[in-house]
Amino acid sequence: MNRLLPLMLVLLLPACSLTPGMTMQADNNLSNLEVPVMKDGQMVKAKTRIVPITADLIIERENSRRQAVNNLPPVDISQATYRIGPHDRLLITVWDHPELNDPGGEKILPELAGKVVDDDGQLYYPYVGTLQVAGKTVSEVRSLLTRELSNYFKRVKLDVRVLSFQSHRAAVVGEVKMPGIQPLTETPLTVAEAISRAGGVTQDADMSNVSLARDGKLYKINVLALYEQGNTTQNLLLKAGDVLNIPDSKDNKVFVMGEVGRQQALPINKGKMSLAQALAEAYGVDFNMSRPEEIYVIRSGDMNPEIFQLNAESPDALILADQFALEPHDTVFVGTAGVTQWSRVLNQILPSSFTAIMSQAAMMGL
Repeated sequence: MNRLLPLMLVLLLPACSLTPGMTMQADNNLSNLEVPVMKDGQMVKAKTRIVPITADLIIERENSRRQAVNNLPPVDISQATYRIGPHDRLLITVWDHPELNDPGGEKILPELAGKVVDDDGQLYYPYVGTLQVAGKTVSEVRSLLTRELSNYFKRVKLDVRVLSFQSHRAAVVGEVKMPGIQPLTETPLTVAEAISRAGGVTQDADMSNVSLARDGKLYKINVLALYEQGNTTQNLLLKAGDVLNIPDSKDNKVFVMGEVGRQQALPINKGKMSLAQALAEAYGVDFNMSRPEEIYVIRSGDMNPEIFQLNAESPDALILADQFALEPHDTVFVGTAGVTQWSRVLNQILPSSFTAIMSQAAMMGL
């Protein structure tokens, strides 16, 4: 047996030296990493670099996030006042002149009552003729009709109101119970009111990443901050043509891989998850088998992929990990220690190598 042991080592070491990955070294040129990204339907290369997670980085990212959330369209006070448009149905009542009013009075069906504004925004009225009413408020139309009818009648008193709001509409889609088109009325329609009209959100709704499409631009709205923190800046007034989309939260996951207790995909709860939370949910870092200084957060992005590195051996690592916010589809990877790679290679090659050694030993009569 004493003669067999040196032979085993001699036969084993060459196999280990040729094992892929055993001599692999980290690339020190961290500023020229290239990763594939999708652009205009084609895969292209994009350069990125590994950025250490520091206090300055976290502060910079948090300020950028708040700026992005607050980068909302300005509130136009004029939106709060309803302006008449094509297809609106107006009910005009002139006191002491029943011949000018709708026949049948209050008994007529609402869908048949009043006068409809045509596609050009014009309205025909007896004695007055055609009036341009689109873009005017109810009070402005009342004043206009009063002035025109005063040319034919004395002490004209009339009332104007909108029977059917058909001109201005907004859409609420996504994870709401009743998605669809909602008319804008004399009561201003806010984001919270639109969601309420749609029956509220479903269980899978992601309230922290609501999107508003307006005038060819896309805005992110944190409705969760409105509900939980009273952040009224997120409760925008909707205007005609807006599309409010409440996304699905099922795809908002973080992937934890490498030397952790359990590799898994973790759902982001209410749009919030820190690096420390993700590692804890994955049953922590295995410090016996990992490189604590090589904890990476890989963020693909659209055209700006990013890679962040946390050195868990640093005294402030726990604070940094707790303050570093993860985003949907981030991948957290904990590097493997060299001794662990060596151990795994041995586990793979030892059984077959030992069999081969024993066969050769038998042939040699050892």
